[in-house]
Amino acid sequence: MQFRIPKNSDKYFWTLHAIEKMRFYGLSEQKVLGVIRRPKRKEEGIVKNTIAVMQPISPKTGKDGKTIWKTEIWVMYQIKKNKNSKNLSELQRLLFKEKIKIISAWRYPGVSPEKNPIPEDILREIEEGDLEME
Repeated sequence: MQFRIPKNSDKYFWTLHAIEKMRFYGLSEQKVLGVIRRPKRKEEGIVKNTIAVMQPISPKTGKDGKTIWKTEIWVMYQIKKNKNSKNLSELQRLLFKEKIKIISAWRYPGVSPEKNPIPEDILREIEEGDLEME
């Protein structure tokens, strides 16, 4: 099976890094877009203003009723405002207000731990500058 390079569109922009990772892990454009559209888990990405989404591969229901899997597909992306709105028609401007920049995609062997969110009050204190980093 030969790898097909995904094409940039009005809605999606593919970085070279994402394309290389897709080739390395054997992920198709359809699979990556499916993870973005129907994620099992969604978290804040490790890079500022990014989103990381996950979808398990071959999930099965165990004897206790819990869903289990052995591998996950992760995609990191960023939502950007569509800057080329001058060249778009009125209908296209309404449909494609935002563009999704796909930054990376990878397979995770196993079940990744859920990220422990920082409590809201701590985030507020950090933003207000009440806590100093040592």
